Amino acid sequence: MKEIRIEEIGQNSEEEVTLKGWVYNKRSSGKIFFLLIRDGTGILQTVATKGALSEEIFSRIISLPLESSLWVKGTVREDGRAPGGYELVLSDVEVVHQPKEDYPIGPKDHGVAFLMEHRHLWLRSRRQHAILRVRAEVVKAIRDYFDGNGFILVDAPIFTPAACEGTTTLFETDYFGEKAYLSQSGQLYMESACFSLEKVYCFGPTFRAEKSKTRRHLTEFWMVEPEMAFAHLNDAIQLGENLVAFVVERVLERRRKELEFLGRDLTPLEKAKPPYPRLTYEEAVEFLKNKGIEMEQGEDFGAPQETALSEGFEKPLIITHFPASCKAFYMKRDPEREDLTLSFDIFSPEGYGEIMGGGEREDDLLALERKIDEDHLSKKNFEWYLDLRRYGSVPHAGFGLGLERTIGWICKLPHLRESIPFPRMLEKVYP
Repeated sequence: MKEIRIEEIGQNSEEEVTLKGWVYNKRSSGKIFFLLIRDGTGILQTVATKGALSEEIFSRIISLPLESSLWVKGTVREDGRAPGGYELVLSDVEVVHQPKEDYPIGPKDHGVAFLMEHRHLWLRSRRQHAILRVRAEVVKAIRDYFDGNGFILVDAPIFTPAACEGTTTLFETDYFGEKAYLSQSGQLYMESACFSLEKVYCFGPTFRAEKSKTRRHLTEFWMVEPEMAFAHLNDAIQLGENLVAFVVERVLERRRKELEFLGRDLTPLEKAKPPYPRLTYEEAVEFLKNKGIEMEQGEDFGAPQETALSEGFEKPLIITHFPASCKAFYMKRDPEREDLTLSFDIFSPEGYGEIMGGGEREDDLLALERKIDEDHLSKKNFEWYLDLRRYGSVPHAGFGLGLERTIGWICKLPHLRESIPFPRMLEKVYP
């Protein structure tokens, strides 16, 4: 007999099939009993009647608790009243496992703390199921974009000998008697790789020890970081702009059903086509002041400023030429303004703020050595990085795109904790 998944149900009308899954919900209507069954692709209504099933099987399934796992067999029937327009008329049921206790997450409202403690079970809910499918699509779209545009995947290490973003946001660990740190970014290693392969990217977890409890922060998150040799600031901006547009278009094409289930208004996503509006950092500060939001030139954007900027535009917003005081030591200075960098951020609209940051890297050995000294970094830890400027240095540029922030915007989530299967936050490392 043909085994199918629930998403294939419409292709098998009037056929006898089998499928496997879990009891999502149940209800009765006279002599007819309805089991809602979920699998990894969706939810299906199944119909049980005493005439079609043995009395033993019928009696057992009506007493099955939620999340019992089972195999079912039956005939697919079109029914406009059923979820998805199809149902399965059962002819046989095999129970794989029947829980002995009631499922902890019921139809009533649960507090966030309870749901986070039961994250391993909360993932089975329809909302989390939809978000995880969108996440998987975003990941695939990112990989397809880079793989289809001549980039080579290069894996960056998780253990690093030094900071690249700032010494206050590091997780320190003992590495066989030496200090090592969990990676804040794979960028420096991608700079090394692009001098070999020209166009490269890494895609993996990164770690930031910021003691922040905002809805925009996780201590462990995923980031994609491309780097290009023989490239300048505008090359990186164009790449980033096209990546965001490609990802949004792919999700709209393949995960529209999940977005609609989440109640996502698709209009802002459908508008996210290039070109995107651009402001310099200084223009962005003036924009904020005109909206009555205080900020001085030279300060970095905080959450209120990011929100105001991203609410002010219908499309993602590109901000360029940040002050050197706001950016890391490796960012190249603007040759026309030494106090500014050849850098950019992309802010998603609707108040979600920064999802991407990058720019052109300093390719001059003496300038980079001077910046390492100015930032009081250990030159010894960066000798390998300086070697890249000693042997065949070229202009190069890239960026980092935060996966969870991108998903948060696409799904319009209230907090990043829903955008990753098992969030790691301040004081939250279970389960």
